Amino acid sequence: MEIILLEDVKKLGKKGEIVKVNDGYARNFILPKNLGVEATNQAKNELKFKKQAEERLKQEELEEAKILAEKLKESTVEVKIKSGEGGRIFGSISTKEIAKSAKDQLGFEIDKKKMQLTDPIKSLGTHIIKIKVHPKVTAELKVKVLEEN
Repeated sequence: MEIILLEDVKKLGKKGEIVKVNDGYARNFILPKNLGVEATNQAKNELKFKKQAEERLKQEELEEAKILAEKLKESTVEVKIKSGEGGRIFGSISTKEIAKSAKDQLGFEIDKKKMQLTDPIKSLGTHIIKIKVHPKVTAELKVKVLEEN
């Protein structure tokens, strides 16, 4: 019997796959637990349309991520911090502060966990930070660290 899986099933397949299983296994395990449905022509067509819709959504998300990456590349975020003599700052600037400043100044909601900051920022000046806005798109954001008066 052919089954379309509605959820991932260990040692059988992933959600959305069409798999062949024994009739008893399908009747006694997969169908009663709503892990899959019988692969009729109608169910196969629905699966095909669902996959096309998901592909369209993924493509739209990728395009939006590319647009956001371009906007971020052109933008600059200013972060002010207390500093001592010779431009040495007290503490460091974290991704949390950068995300808050980006939201306040640019209006972009950026997840601090998606910022790739190798070392904490501990000096005044302009720094470039990489942000993973989509699994296939990485943006760059200029962060200008200024002395607080």
